Amino acid sequence: MKPLCVGLIGFILFLSLSGLTSFSRDIPPQFPPPISQQQPTQPQPPITPSDSTPSLSNPQEFAAWVDKFMNDRMSKSHIPGTVISVVKDGKVFLTKGYGYANVEKKIPVDADKTLFRVASLSKLFTATAAMQLSEQGKLDINADANKYLKKFQIKNPFPEPVTAAQMMMHTDGTTKRRIGLAAPTPEKMLPLGDYLAKYMPAIEWQPGTLYSYSSHSTALLGYLVETISQTPFVEYIDKNILQPLSMRRTSFLQPPPQELADNLATGYQYNNGKYQAVPYLYLNIAPAAALSTTATDMTHFMNAYLLHGRYQDKRILKQATAREMLTRHFTHHPMLPGTGYSFRERWVNNIRTWGHLGSLRGYSASLTLLPERNIGIFIANNSFTGLSGTFLNQFFDRYFPLTKQPVYPNLSLTQEQLEKFTGNYRDVEYPRNTFAKITAPFKDINIKKADNGNLIIDTPKLFFVSKIPDKELVPISKLLFRRPSDNAFTAFGEDKNEQVEFAFNPLFPKIGAYEKIAWYESVWAQVGIAAFCTIMFFTAFIMYPIIPIIRCLRGKSGKFERQLNGAWVIASLVATLNLVFLIGFPLSLWLIGFWKLVYGVPTVVICLLILPLVSTFLTLALLIFSTVIWKYKFWSILGRFYYSLVTLAALIFVPFLAYWNLLGFQF
Repeated sequence: MKPLCVGLIGFILFLSLSGLTSFSRDIPPQFPPPISQQQPTQPQPPITPSDSTPSLSNPQEFAAWVDKFMNDRMSKSHIPGTVISVVKDGKVFLTKGYGYANVEKKIPVDADKTLFRVASLSKLFTATAAMQLSEQGKLDINADANKYLKKFQIKNPFPEPVTAAQMMMHTDGTTKRRIGLAAPTPEKMLPLGDYLAKYMPAIEWQPGTLYSYSSHSTALLGYLVETISQTPFVEYIDKNILQPLSMRRTSFLQPPPQELADNLATGYQYNNGKYQAVPYLYLNIAPAAALSTTATDMTHFMNAYLLHGRYQDKRILKQATAREMLTRHFTHHPMLPGTGYSFRERWVNNIRTWGHLGSLRGYSASLTLLPERNIGIFIANNSFTGLSGTFLNQFFDRYFPLTKQPVYPNLSLTQEQLEKFTGNYRDVEYPRNTFAKITAPFKDINIKKADNGNLIIDTPKLFFVSKIPDKELVPISKLLFRRPSDNAFTAFGEDKNEQVEFAFNPLFPKIGAYEKIAWYESVWAQVGIAAFCTIMFFTAFIMYPIIPIIRCLRGKSGKFERQLNGAWVIASLVATLNLVFLIGFPLSLWLIGFWKLVYGVPTVVICLLILPLVSTFLTLALLIFSTVIWKYKFWSILGRFYYSLVTLAALIFVPFLAYWNLLGFQF
């Protein structure tokens, strides 16, 4: 049992790299509560509130409800500070702060003064800048972006060019990157062009065909703004968006200007019963995530879009352009939510909303626009939380309840017809070109048949990830299913051979895609491979030094095998190198801090990555020795069989490492 325990401990440490997912994301690591919604292809008639439905016309009643919600949720979720601003009919309906901007100094949150880092809400400003250049005829958002790039070119293996429009819709074909996004000091930040020239993720999908969220696509869009305007990105945004909107307490500078820096809310994590401040991340992808702003300033931005590009007597976009930003330009299926230009679509209680989420280590934010109701809602926290999702659930159910559930016809499918949908699927939004790829399985799902003619989505319960409740899918057309749990839809996509290739929006209403993967790529297949290799390496590690001792104690020769004794030395060495890597690699990251990969890969980790290269070379010797011992029948059959198992484990381990980008220096 000891080898098994050690092997499993090593593998658990290996899997603990899931911590990578928490240092810079568009959504919190724990999935936010889904927003109950329907997704009709056209807006539905307005809902007439019942007599018992509160009307969103009394600011005092609304403020009292928000107070109660915030006071209750903040204490339960350990949120140090929150701010909210709401606009309605072109006017400010509510701005209010709760809790502390700085816990240690007891500085309260002030909606007018306190700045929050709003992470991916920055993308809305970058897209606005790009559309300004489009209006001026300086940027063709549907043209090949490479024609505007001088310092480097987008490496695109597909004939379809990458365009600015696709960058705003996240359909440009790139994926996420976790490593090297930030610097520990402003002096170590890389210029935007230099960073993207070195670290821009590869184009993985044919541009224009699949939604795959990527901050780097927006960072590249910001670089286009900088290049075309011949103005530093931060300066362009300030002059052309922030100043016209009178957003005087908003900035992309890192850190904010001195006159604002003292009012920046400190980001926190709640650990061991207390709030711990997190370091300020100096982001190399500033256009995608570096904005700091106040709740009051964000009312100006929200009203500018609700008023179709105008704020007071200033205009940042033409009316037609602002409407275009809030128009669906891409969706995986007509019944699923889609995306405009950076704004993402959702249907909530038959109301179309546009908005975005933002999360960064120590901060989270959301912006939601209801254009047909002239309402905008902004929420920010100085912690990593899904509070906004819970708030919006309750907000819509309270003020815009769904009075009548829509009815959809069910389609009867045979077990054979359901079979084509079953299998393992993986969220396409994961780093594909670095060793951060090993975080991918933590969002895998399994779709299987139910006895009642429906499908069931199962998410595996892993060591560091809580299980999401199973979801049932009821067929309503050939490739479209309904989720009764939230009355939303899941669709499937086929390849040219009519084989199911993708599942769209399988778990939550937000736009997204899951790719069907082979059985050997599934979580438990990979767990089995890693566990087998770990156990064999551990037994081989102890075999060479221990067996001679046992033989001596039994009065036998001190050399436990005279024939091909070097074969055991090589087996023990390969096992030792692989064991040291399996345990040392995740352990070193845990001791250093997983989140620090955002600064790049530490030297000790780079050194550990040398070990698999050496063991891979030595594995060839193992294969030769295995062939020799069987050909010339050295040792006992049991000895030969065991040595072959060790060799098999070493051979399997090589493609295992390669699959997870752990063979070589892929970061």
